[in-house]
Amino acid sequence: MDEARPETTEAEPLATEPPAVPLPNRVAAELVGTAALVAVVVGSGIQATELTKDVGLQLLANSLATVFGLGVLILLLGPVSGAHFNPVVTLAEWWTDRRLTPAQVIAYIAAQTTGAIGGAVLADAMFGNPLVHWSTHDRSAGHLLLGEIVATAGLVFLIFGLARRDLLRFAPVAVASYIGAAYWFTSSTSFANPAVTLGRAFTDTFAGIAPGSVPGFIGAQLLGGALGLALVALVFGHRRRTAGSK
Repeated sequence: MDEARPETTEAEPLATEPPAVPLPNRVAAELVGTAALVAVVVGSGIQATELTKDVGLQLLANSLATVFGLGVLILLLGPVSGAHFNPVVTLAEWWTDRRLTPAQVIAYIAAQTTGAIGGAVLADAMFGNPLVHWSTHDRSAGHLLLGEIVATAGLVFLIFGLARRDLLRFAPVAVASYIGAAYWFTSSTSFANPAVTLGRAFTDTFAGIAPGSVPGFIGAQLLGGALGLALVALVFGHRRRTAGSK
C-alpha cells in the first residue's frame, strides 16, 4: 500500500551506500570492482591485438568487453559500495551530498587506485606479459585531453542526472552503454577515470597510456567532472529545489 512506502527524495546520489554495509566491505568492493574493470579493459585489449591486426576490430572488441564487464560489476557491487570505481565519481558524490566523510573518500580513492594497478598487472600476467611494463603509448595531444573532458563530463552528468530523476536502477545499463558509446565518439576512447588511467600506465599494450600523459589526462578528467556537476545543476537543479520544499 502507498502508506507503507517510505518517502524518497529525487536528489539521491549514485552511490548511496547502505548504512548497514561496513566501510571495510565497501572499500573491498571498490578495490575488487576497479581491479576487475581494468583487467577487462587491458585483457580484452591484449586479446584483441592477438586475434586481429585491424585497429577498428580491436577497438570494437575492447569496447564490447568493457560494456559487458562494467554493467555486470555495477549490478553486482552497486548495492555494496555504490560501484564508483572512479575517484571523480567519489569526489563528485562527496561534493554534492557529503554522504562520504573525507576519510571515507580517501579510503575509496586509495582502494580504486590500488585495484586499478592490480587489475593491469593481473591482465598482463594472464597473457604472459611482463607484470610491470610502462606504456609507451603517448596520449598527450590537446584534442585527446578535450576528449577526456567531454567523456568525464558526460559520465558525471549521466550518473547524477539519473540520481536526480530517481532512475538509478538503470545505472548498470545506462553507465555501461555510455562508456561503450564514448569509446567511439571521443578522441581519447574515454578513459574518464583517474584510477583507471594510472593503472593503464603499467601496461605497454593496446590499452596503455604513457606515464608522461597521465597527469594531463587526470587533470582533464577532474575538469570534466566539475563541468558535469555544473551541467547537473543547470539541467536538474529544479528537482533538488522541489524535493527540498516538500
